Amino acid sequence: MTASPEIDTPAQASPDLLRSVFRQHAAGVAVITAAGDRPVGFTATSLSSVAADPPLISFGAGTGSSSWPVLAEAEHVGVHILGEDQRELAATFARSGADRFGPSTFWRSGPEGVPLLDGVLAWLVCRVVARVPAGDHRIVIAQAVAGDPAGSGRPLLYHQGRFNALRD
Repeated sequence: MTASPEIDTPAQASPDLLRSVFRQHAAGVAVITAAGDRPVGFTATSLSSVAADPPLISFGAGTGSSSWPVLAEAEHVGVHILGEDQRELAATFARSGADRFGPSTFWRSGPEGVPLLDGVLAWLVCRVVARVPAGDHRIVIAQAVAGDPAGSGRPLLYHQGRFNALRD
């Protein structure tokens, strides 16, 4: 067996290397929200199911983000799974300085006062149980307390730096 040159000469670990590798990893797109003096939210591709019993999820949140001061104190968060027709919503919540809860975003106050986005594939309201330091982020672990999986459609994905739909 002949080794390929890429394996023989690996790149040095760096933020750019990590970003380049993860561009090859397709991830589901979610929006995380929380209530504070004003509602906050951001687009996340780091959402993960942690455990079924108790029902735990996790996601990464940048400590330098505009949402972090509210997330750092929030007892509950909203987790929204976006559909393939919600690219603009994903982009709004990903864009720095955007009016994320402005007139073009349809939402309501849900259980525990958490902002819930309308028209998503599924949502959860979760109680934050831990915030684990991880570099310039925190890994937030939260337990689901309410939710609705009844939206219709197909999920939005993030791959190669773009929002994408599944292909048949």
